[in-house]
Amino acid sequence: MEAGHALSSRLGRITISSEVIAQIVAETAVECYGVVAMKGSLRGQLARARGRPPGVEIGREDGRVTIDLHVVVEYGLNLAEVASSVSNRVAYEVERLTGLAVRAVEVHVDDVRTGGK
Repeated sequence: MEAGHALSSRLGRITISSEVIAQIVAETAVECYGVVAMKGSLRGQLARARGRPPGVEIGREDGRVTIDLHVVVEYGLNLAEVASSVSNRVAYEVERLTGLAVRAVEVHVDDVRTGGK
């Protein structure tokens, strides 16, 4: 397991694994309007073999969480608006649920799908 992200308080230390953060990111992203699915790369397939959801990479920079996610968006929607909405919502939910500061959320639109596919 990858080293977790830690928070310290007067009562002790809390460690949150990257896998938990990835699960929060994936569930939040697929709930966003316009997101049809997550899209995993080869690197993502390796991560999924370790128990992570596809299309999500979690890192740490300057003591804050960085998030890369790859999504499939419904055809006909404004891709920039969907990506911006996903980015904002993911950052908010990760900060709300974990207490960790989010440095960046990079949303990659890897594909579009029509309703029939």
